[in-house]
Order: sequence, then structure tokens, then C-alpha cells
Amino acid sequence: METLIGKAVYKGIALGKIAVLRKTENVVKRVKIDDVAAELQRVESAKAQAIEQLGKLYDKAVKEVGEASAAIFEVHQMMLEDLDFNEAIENVIRTQEVNAEYAVASTGDSFSEMFASMDDDYMKARAVDIKDISERLVQNLAGNGDNGLDFTEPVIVVADDLTPSETVQMDKEKILAFVTVHGSTNSHTAILARMMNIPALIGVEMKLEDMQTGTEAVVDGFTGEFILCPEEEVKAKAQKKLDEENEKRNLLLELKGKENITLSGKKIELYANIGSAADVGYVLENDAGGIGLFRSEFLYIGRNELPSEEEQFQAYKQVAQNMAGKKVIIRTLDIGADKQADYLNLGKEENPALGYRAIRICLTQTEIFKTQLRAIFRASNYGQIAIMYPMITSVEEVKKIQEIVQEVKKELRDCEIPYKDVEEGIMIETPAAVMISDELAELVDFFSIGTNDLTQYTLAIDRQNEKLDAFYNPHHKAVLKMIQMVVDNAHKAGKWAGICGELGADLELTETFVRMGVDELSVAPSMILKLRKIVREME
Repeated sequence: METLIGKAVYKGIALGKIAVLRKTENVVKRVKIDDVAAELQRVESAKAQAIEQLGKLYDKAVKEVGEASAAIFEVHQMMLEDLDFNEAIENVIRTQEVNAEYAVASTGDSFSEMFASMDDDYMKARAVDIKDISERLVQNLAGNGDNGLDFTEPVIVVADDLTPSETVQMDKEKILAFVTVHGSTNSHTAILARMMNIPALIGVEMKLEDMQTGTEAVVDGFTGEFILCPEEEVKAKAQKKLDEENEKRNLLLELKGKENITLSGKKIELYANIGSAADVGYVLENDAGGIGLFRSEFLYIGRNELPSEEEQFQAYKQVAQNMAGKKVIIRTLDIGADKQADYLNLGKEENPALGYRAIRICLTQTEIFKTQLRAIFRASNYGQIAIMYPMITSVEEVKKIQEIVQEVKKELRDCEIPYKDVEEGIMIETPAAVMISDELAELVDFFSIGTNDLTQYTLAIDRQNEKLDAFYNPHHKAVLKMIQMVVDNAHKAGKWAGICGELGADLELTETFVRMGVDELSVAPSMILKLRKIVREME
């Protein structure tokens, strides 16, 4: 038995087997071979494995984001069967007598360069697809499969850290807990754990190369312990804690269907934050009043090209319909900083949190922005959708957004495509937006305070830097005063103000926020009933 210590970012108990996520970078070497037939057979086996993997990804994507978004995996399956591509690989192996990995990689590079040099935009886009399928084949030939992202049973995911694109690929129903070497209390791993109501530890000093997938372990989110090969007595204690947690959860379930009203009659809306269309189940399961933050960037990451208008429309429509008339607030593309999409060629920045991200990308690459807005407005016909724009710092930005929105609406009217006029709000994430919130309130329908970024910009602390966790104080008076200022300015203009950052789920501040006059808290689905309990018991 071995006990490792980390920092808990979500309390809870998990007991099960670990799955070690190793990030492999395959360096393809050219190796002279003697048995050509054996190498050709290896390619066929890797191809069959790839087709099976893509089939699973297609089925998963259909359930989560609809057929239009899943179609890319069918395209990749067809490309794997392409006669020219396969003959080229075979030709390299036969004529040069080299290993399968080298033949696939070099053929992939050649075909990718060929497509990239074409004039037709559609054919150019296929260059990235060729690269993707050849890399998948090389991974399979090297025995790395899906990098451990495809789990057959519920597991404790152990990794160096997790990126948003990696978590997009995971089957959320098969994750018991997260344990990572790196990460901060505000990392994507931590946010995902809170949303899914599962324990997570960060900052665990461990050597991933020494860890074995399948090893039994206990994750204790109360003590911060990660226990490998636990003794029977330890397992029994963990199971007892697990049973107690389930009992508490069942008691909270009795609050389902009840209103979020204090003893003195003040009502507050409790909405949920989600990261993809597949998370709607968590929202309904936890009885949220609506979706206060739909992070649309899940459609942009973990892929090789921009999502089409149709793909986005299908995803937004699906969520709106599934929420059956409850409000769905879609945040427009908030990419950049810690959420990267290689195909956008955003480049490396010294200070990405202060860089080219979110609304700044949308206002300079307006076609990307207009495509998303068209999809959202089209989907508005199928439910109660609202839009909010991230990273606002000026009145001019809001006015520019409004001009683009009017252009999009005119395009839809000209094409006789139905849409509804929706609520449009902005995220208050910068001190600049706080200080001019009185002016901004006159231009929009609501404010949603993004406390994660607001705290980092106010305190001049990078929230992703684990070395600064001791200095990161979201309860800082400056942050709370800013929240109060925003709420007051919204109410003076007759608008509502909510909080959609992690601070909204801080149970120590729930009463404070209600007394401040905050109208809505949007939190991880797992926190809805916990907040409802506090609201209903306060004066």
C-alpha cells in the first residue's frame, strides 16, 4: 500500500481501478525491414483498429452533439479506405523496404502537402484530415491506441494534467475521479470534477511512468489522499464514507422541485454551467432552473477545422429542445488563453490570459463570429435562448457587436429563416467592465459576472499558476466590492445580474450574494441542490 498526498479540488470518495493517461509523442524512425508482408499486415491491423475507434467516436458524438457534428468521423473512416492513400503506403513499404510507421507518416505528409497546395478551399481542408488519420494509424502501430481516453469500465483517471480537448473525448459516465500531477484549483480538470460531482486531487507528486493501469486505488477528496493498492481495512473505510456521501446526496434529492426562496420570501435563480450538449443530463438530473453558461467552445476544440454553421445549429437546437422551454444562455466563442485550437493559428503569446482571445477574436475575424451568431439565432426558434459575450472592456465593443448582430438578423430575414429576438448580455470579467458597468447596463439586457477572470485580473494573479494558489483569494474585499458595484448598476438600469464563475458555488458566500441582490447564480450542476438548501434556510 502506498499513500500519496495532493490538494483536493472537489470533496468526495472514489474506490476503483486507475487508468493512466500517458501523453505520447511518437518520433517516427525509418527502419529497414526484411518481411514486407508482415509490415503490410501491421498496416491492415492498425487500419481496422482505427476504423473501429472512429466508429465509437461517431456513435458518441451523435448522442452528444448530433449527426451533423459527428459526420467528420465518418469522413475519416472513408478516407482510411481511400485506394490511392493505401496504395501509396504499400508502395513505400515494398519499394523502400521500410517499417509501417515510416511509410504511413511519410505518405500522410505527402498527401497532406498535396491537398494544402490546392486552390479549392474544400480540398485544402482535407489536408488536416489526412494528417489526423495518418497520426491515428501511427499511434495504433506504436501500440498507443487512443492514449487511454477510451475507457471500458468506470476508472480513476490519473494524468500529468488534462486539457479541454482531452476531456471532450472522455466518456464522462466512466470517470470515478481525477488525480493529476499538475493543475490549479481553477484548472479545467477542477471545473469538470465539480460539474460531474466527483472527487479530484491536483498537485500529487507521482511518477506516471511507474504507474500501472488497472491498479486498485482510493481517492479521498476530504483528506487529499491517493492510496494505491489499499489494504482491506482501508477499502472498507472508503466504502463506508462512500455510502455516507450517497446518503447525504439522497437527502438533497428531496429538495428537487422546491423553489429557491429564502424564509423572508426573496427568490434567486439557480442555473447550471455546462461544457457541451452532453452535459444537459446533469442539468436536468440536478433540477437546475436553466443553463446560465453554455460554453460553446467545446464545438471548436479537439478537432481540425472550424465547425460549420449547420453543426453549431444542431448542437444549440438540441440543447434548447432538451431544456424544454427553460432558459439557455450561450456564451459566444471564448477561445485563446488555456483553450487552444491549432487550426486558428493564434500563435504563442507571452501573456495569453491578457492576449488575443474571446470577443477580440470574434471582432477581428468577423466571419467566424457571424457563423456562430447565425447558428444561435436559428436555434432560438426551438427554445428560450439568450446570448452573452465574453471579455468585454468597452462600450465600443458592445456597439460593434450590436452592428454585427443586426447584419446577421438581416441575412436571416433575407433568406426567410425564422428566428426570435433574444436576450443579449455581457460577461463582466475585467475591472474595466466593472468601472463602466453603469454605461454598459444601458446597452444590454443582463450582466453575468465571470468571477474566475475577474479575480485574476483584479489581483494580478494567473489563476492557472499553481505556485500562486496561496495568494489567490477569491474572497478578497476588492472582488466582493466589484460584484456589489456591478449588481447595483444593473438594478439602477432595470437589468438583472448573475454570477457564472466558480465563486457562485462557494457555499460560504451564498448568503452574502443573496444579500447583495445577486439575481442568479450559475454553477456546476452538482451544486444546485446544495445552494437551494442554503437559500431556503436563510432569513
